[in-house]
Amino acid sequence: MSSHDYSMANAGTFGARFARCIIYGLLIFFAMVYLMPLFVALVTSFKTLDEIRLGNLMTLPSNWTLDSWKAAWGTACIGIECNGISPYFFNSLKMTVPAVILSTVIGALNGYVLTKWRFKGDNWLYGIILFGCFVPYQVVLYPMATVLGQMGLAASTTGLILVHTVYGVCFSTMYFRNYYIAFPNELISAAKIDGARFFRIFWSVLLPCSGPIIVVSIIWQFTNIWNDFLFGASFNSGDAAPITVALNNLVNSSTGVKEYNIHMAAAVLAALPTLLVYIVAGRYFVRGLMAGSVKG
Repeated sequence: MSSHDYSMANAGTFGARFARCIIYGLLIFFAMVYLMPLFVALVTSFKTLDEIRLGNLMTLPSNWTLDSWKAAWGTACIGIECNGISPYFFNSLKMTVPAVILSTVIGALNGYVLTKWRFKGDNWLYGIILFGCFVPYQVVLYPMATVLGQMGLAASTTGLILVHTVYGVCFSTMYFRNYYIAFPNELISAAKIDGARFFRIFWSVLLPCSGPIIVVSIIWQFTNIWNDFLFGASFNSGDAAPITVALNNLVNSSTGVKEYNIHMAAAVLAALPTLLVYIVAGRYFVRGLMAGSVKG
């Protein structure tokens, strides 16, 4: 290799490293900007009110304390009664977990039928289901409230489970349908020849291969249902309210001195489950979305 070629190779290597440093520097910068509110919320939750009044939101607490966390978990005011925020936290769990499971199972069955048990008009049916993904929450508030009232499920956790299951089936059906459409039809035909029927094929053939898209559906549904405020505020109240409604009432019910440390601690507690879900299974989210994008 000549000296000219060697210098050109070094220049190319230097340019690639410089470009990589620029890209990583920008990514770190934007990540810091994005995470700044979370940092402020965390450090504020460990401060006393006297220290918060001094300003300096970005500084670490001089005296770390868990009093605000204990107060947020134990004193959230709903209406005229003051209860702990923990009951509303568990209300959200009791609402979210069944709704996620039901919408995921129904969506998986829908995707299975729409791809492996084709029938006349199946594409039209899928189009109607897909249309439900684009219907805003506000459009269905009055019809949904009417239906829940007629069924006797108004102002109950069961009613919210039904609402989120129905609304989430559209998304889960879309995920599973796009995933199963790339699944080899030959395996389904072989199972039919061996005598397997509808549910046996689904349980023994498709479901064991559906791990990535199940994770996608669970993460999507859990995040949307847990963070929902509009349905929770519209269809539930009082002791059956979810955590988002309790958090809103906690912040707005404060009179006189605003206890920002308690508010921040409550906000972090409310966001903790979705954060844990993404930490545990977030890396599988994009992988699951892309799993059924290429056939063959």
